[in-house]
Amino acid sequence: MNVKKKSKAGTYLSIGTSLFGVVGVVRQLRTARRDHDTLELVDGIISAAALVTGVALLARELRRMNDDSTDLFDS
Repeated sequence: MNVKKKSKAGTYLSIGTSLFGVVGVVRQLRTARRDHDTLELVDGIISAAALVTGVALLARELRRMNDDSTDLFDS
């Protein structure tokens, strides 16, 4: 499996971009609730879950990067 590793700065940028996406999801959810649009509401909830999962994966990657960098100094 060929996995490209990101830099810490790139990972932070990805987290920031994901968190910026929250604005759109919140707007979508508010509109769906106002219009009583169940399908749009479900789409917004699924989009929010995807954002949360993405940020969690990026946070785990950052933790692993930090663990790997401290291991270099322990040797």
